[in-house]
Amino acid sequence: MTSLCFSQSKKQLELEERRNELRNEIKQINELLFKDKNKKKSQTTLIEDLNYRVSVRKNLILVTNQQANLLTREINDNQNKITELRDELATLKDNYAKMIVKSYKSKSEQSRVMFLLSSTNFKQAYKRIQYLNQYANYQKEQGEAIKIKTAELQEINTDLLRQKADKQKLIEENRVAQRELEKELGQQRELMAAINKNLSNYTAQIRAKQREAEKIDREIEKIIREAIAASNKKAGKATTASSGFALTPEAKALAKDFVSNKGKLLWPVEKGVVKVRYGKQPHPVVKNVTIQSNGVRIATEKNADVRAIFNGEVMRIITSKNGNPTVLIQHGNYITAYSNMAKIYVKKGDKVSTKETIGQVFTNPSSGETILNFSIFKETKTVNPAEWIYRM
Repeated sequence: MTSLCFSQSKKQLELEERRNELRNEIKQINELLFKDKNKKKSQTTLIEDLNYRVSVRKNLILVTNQQANLLTREINDNQNKITELRDELATLKDNYAKMIVKSYKSKSEQSRVMFLLSSTNFKQAYKRIQYLNQYANYQKEQGEAIKIKTAELQEINTDLLRQKADKQKLIEENRVAQRELEKELGQQRELMAAINKNLSNYTAQIRAKQREAEKIDREIEKIIREAIAASNKKAGKATTASSGFALTPEAKALAKDFVSNKGKLLWPVEKGVVKVRYGKQPHPVVKNVTIQSNGVRIATEKNADVRAIFNGEVMRIITSKNGNPTVLIQHGNYITAYSNMAKIYVKKGDKVSTKETIGQVFTNPSSGETILNFSIFKETKTVNPAEWIYRM
């Protein structure tokens, strides 16, 4: 028997996969952002982390509701199918019973022989033999049809019971998630009330951090432009405003491999959640302040190793007076940047391979936060890491 298409619909499987992803994300958020309660975080950091968890939990509740609604439709479909099958089965059994009674009345060998002998010619006798055989086969087919319909009905009934149990489980999970959400929203309101009392100071701090990030971005762009100019000079080409890297055949092959792995590249840390995504966006706490993120901010565990996301060559190690080091790795005409490092295990010119440890992320001693700033450049232009890193 073919599997029942409504037992595990493609949409249901997709929703279940998404729900598991969100549950794992909440687990990671709790482990990476809320585990060390002894560390005194700033109010802005606390509200950022809380906002993040609230957002993911809302998505989890939404997906769970979608699953429950889809199960309701599937349950209704199955109940309608059961009604139809019961009617079909009743008709089959009724017809089969009539057939058996009719067959019993004419089952004696004498009746069969007389039916054949009463034929007027051989052709008619042959047709009557065919009719008797067809009638016997039809009886068998009807019996098999009843068996199949009975088994199908039993399978749907079993599936229906599973669906009802699954729906009840989803409802219970959503009740728990809703209670957690209400608790978090209460904490969120309290923190925002405290922040709003001193909003101008928080706004000034956010803008100062934005200027620091922009300074690092400008430094990276400058280094890349210098590297482009050097590659063109080495190749005997003039550098113009629109010039890109003058790549060797090996560098072209590396860039091609890098591009072919778009969407499949590994994360720069083994465990992590993205606190700030790529692009222009409202600040996660002070919504009237717009920030420009040229990469992603990944929260990870203390003493987390930083990994090269692909084969390449260390272009430069950037150090600054106020900030922590940044490692630039070149992959043809693509560059990956790993900022806010505590330890560096590589030097300029080193060849690195995919997944090789290049250093360790810095952990803020006062807040306990361990944040890696990660960017991808094509020439001097940034690209969205989420489009390149697997499931970012």
